[in-house]
This record gives sequence, C-alpha cells and structure tokens, in this order.
Amino acid sequence: MLIGVPKEIKNHEYRIGLTPAGARELVGHGHQVIVQRDGGAQIGLTNEMYEKAGAQIVDTAEEIFRRADMIIKVKEPQPVECAMLREGQILYTYLHLAPDPEQTKALVASGATCIAYETVTDRKGGLPLLAPMSEVAGRMSIQAGAHALEKAQGGSGVLLGGVPGVKPAEVLVIGGGVVGINAARMAMGMNAHVTILDRSLDRLKYLDELYGDRLTTIYSTRDAIEERLPDTDLVIGAVLIPGAAAPKLVSRENLKLMRPGSVLVDVAIDQGGCFETSKATTHQNPTYEVDGIIHYCVANMPGGVARTSTFALTNATLPFAVQLANKGVQAMLDDPHLLEGLNVHRGKVTYAAVARDLGYDYRPAADALRG
Repeated sequence: MLIGVPKEIKNHEYRIGLTPAGARELVGHGHQVIVQRDGGAQIGLTNEMYEKAGAQIVDTAEEIFRRADMIIKVKEPQPVECAMLREGQILYTYLHLAPDPEQTKALVASGATCIAYETVTDRKGGLPLLAPMSEVAGRMSIQAGAHALEKAQGGSGVLLGGVPGVKPAEVLVIGGGVVGINAARMAMGMNAHVTILDRSLDRLKYLDELYGDRLTTIYSTRDAIEERLPDTDLVIGAVLIPGAAAPKLVSRENLKLMRPGSVLVDVAIDQGGCFETSKATTHQNPTYEVDGIIHYCVANMPGGVARTSTFALTNATLPFAVQLANKGVQAMLDDPHLLEGLNVHRGKVTYAAVARDLGYDYRPAADALRG
C-alpha cells in the first residue's frame, strides 16, 4: 500500500501524522510511504530523517492525495483537503464530526473511507487513540488556565498555587476521565485546591482512593456545578461522550455566578464545547471574554506542544496503521475495536452518534464495509 503523510495546515498546527520511526515500521512491512516536504521540520523531524527511514519526500499535498491509498494525518481535513479525497481512499486521522456538519458533508461526498482516531476503542472500553492527546490536553489546560488568570491576560490576577499566607486558587474540573484526571494532577502539583465532578461513582471512588484528601470528589449535577462556580477561579471542561457533541454544562446565565476575571478552559471544544459560550479559538488568539469571564477554547491544544504530541500520537496510532496497510478495509472487519473508528464509508455515515447528531441515515459499519 502507498501511504501518504501531508503537512498539517490548520492554524499553528505543527504536529505530523507519522514519525520517521513510524515510517520505518510501515516500510518494513513492505509498504511505500510518501511525506510532504518539511512536514515535520518545525518539530525537528527533518526530510533526511524520513528518507533514512525509507520514505520518499514529495513537494505538495496535491501529489500525496493523488497518489496515496491511505492518508495519515493528525487533525480533521480542511475544506481544501476534503476536496482532494477520492472514493476508495482511506483517511486515518482525528475527525470530530458531530459538531462539524460541513466536514461531514464533504467526507460523505468524497466517497472515501474515513476512520476517526477518537472513536477507536480497546478491550477495556477505552479510547486508546484519543487518550494520549487527552493526556496532553488535560495537562496543558492547567498551564493555559494559569496563564489566562494573570491580570495582563485579562484574568483576576490569582496565582494558581498561592503563596504562604495567601490561599491558592480554586480549580473545578468537570469530568473525571483522561482529560480530567490529568488536569487535576497538574493543578494539585501546582498546589491549587482542586474539585473534580463526575457522574460515575466508580470513577469518583477510584479518584478518592488515589488522591485522598488532596482532591475533593463530587457527583456531577447542575446544582453541584452552580454551587461551586461562585468560589471557583478556573473551570476545566473535560466531559466526553464518544463521537457525539458535548453537553452544555455551564450556561451563559451561570457566568453571572462567577467572579470577574475567572477562567473557563473548554477541552471539549473539538466536540462542540461543554460551555454555552464556547467558540473555537486558535493558538494565535487563544482567549476571549464573555460577561467578564475569560474563555480559552483552542481546538487543537496539543498542537502547542507539537513534538511531544506527535511522538505520543504515533505510539498509539501506528499499530492500527500497520493493520490497515497490511489488510486494507478487511482490517476493520477483523478487529472490532478498529471497526468502531469507521465514521464514513463510501458516502454512508457509519457511526451512530454522528448520524443522530447531524441527521444522517445510519449504516452500521460492518454492513457498509460488506457492501
């Protein structure tokens, strides 16, 4: 199979879909790999490193999309990239389709086979290709929130960890999954006072046993959120419904409960955001203010630490990439966890939550693949 790796073109996105080590693995399995020139240069992955790994360097994304049987990316394809996809081609990347009707429409029209990292599962019910970026985003959310709290950034001027004689900031983490636990760990490490909300009693018990009195655990309800907002300096939105649009858990009306200069960081923005006032931002202009509350809603947070993120992502995605390269679409029929990643195939929406949220007819993935 001929595998293509284009340069990412989203705002301030320096990650790349495959490391040189990943390219070497695929070449070792008998496949060809083409990488767009300077695709990894910004994070120290040079053209020479890819060539040494056995990949070929090509000049343009157009050539990659024209020649490749499978495209490996990081972020969802932008409109110009969607237009280059073709029927029978495999696209393997993050998609986040539920809050993005335009992208979904373009992928359906392309006829391509589109596999979303964020819905591939594992034997434990986890999301192994989303997890590494969730770990990065959870940890980044605290350093981003701490920066946004600085007065010069529009924040309230609160230091996350306080100092002797001055109390630390109050951090509220909504969601106790991979993002939430990594955010809580970072915030506790900076000596903030942290409360985490979740609807899984098993998860709350686990977190309580793990961190004891260092972390306050609360069952998540709208009342619980509203009761804590007046005393909270930094809120991390870390909720996830796999493949579906995120629920809106903090309304605009709720912002009146918060102190001016408090900060909301919406890590769920890729799935539409979990705050009513959230709108996607970029690393170039990461924050905005609504009713005195600072919002940080960067849609590709891990791109800010692109080198760490690229290696972490390839570690997770490579085994499935090898399966797809070796077997084509049969790999999904052979592996039910990879099959869960199929969101669009030959003009059909094959992921139930996306079909429901966007009003498409749903075609079960296995049925779609079998024709």
